[in-house]
Amino acid sequence: MTKRVVRKALGRFSIFAVLALTAACARQPAGTADIQIGLPEGIDLDKRAFALREVDIKHQNGQRVWCVPFARNASGVQIRGDAHTWWGKAKGLYDRSKTPQPGAVMAFASTKGMTRGHVAVVSKVVSPREIMIDHANWVRNKVSLGMSVIDVSERGDWSAVKVMSTPGAYGKTYPVNGFILPEQSDS
Repeated sequence: MTKRVVRKALGRFSIFAVLALTAACARQPAGTADIQIGLPEGIDLDKRAFALREVDIKHQNGQRVWCVPFARNASGVQIRGDAHTWWGKAKGLYDRSKTPQPGAVMAFASTKGMTRGHVAVVSKVVSPREIMIDHANWVRNKVSLGMSVIDVSERGDWSAVKVMSTPGAYGKTYPVNGFILPEQSDS
């Protein structure tokens, strides 16, 4: 073997060894242990799968992904229009609550920076003041599954929340109208 072939082989082996050791030593960043990507309890996994397939189709066609169609497909709550209108439109059609439940749509109020509001689907209730959500377009044109949200309202009524947009770091406070339950109201 020539020196060049040996150096090339050693170079490839070195890169492989470094990558293997890095992967073996890698661990999840602090604060992300509860982020779930697998099978959350209490939500309709068929609807979630349908919503994710629709996102794939949009991406393949070069289209944007928005929170409203994703939440509608993932929850079964059949409301149309900008996210900030969902809370009002749900009245009389769907039960609404101030308490999160898996499968419910969390309706963010509009803000100066989020003029159209935002909607997300509760995938898990972790504690009385923390939930996980599945939603689209929080990160531009992407779907986030199992993102942590904490209730920071003074009364513990979920009227103000922070979303963990970066592992281990919660962002600014956002107002929330409440939770729209996926079963249609009897009233």
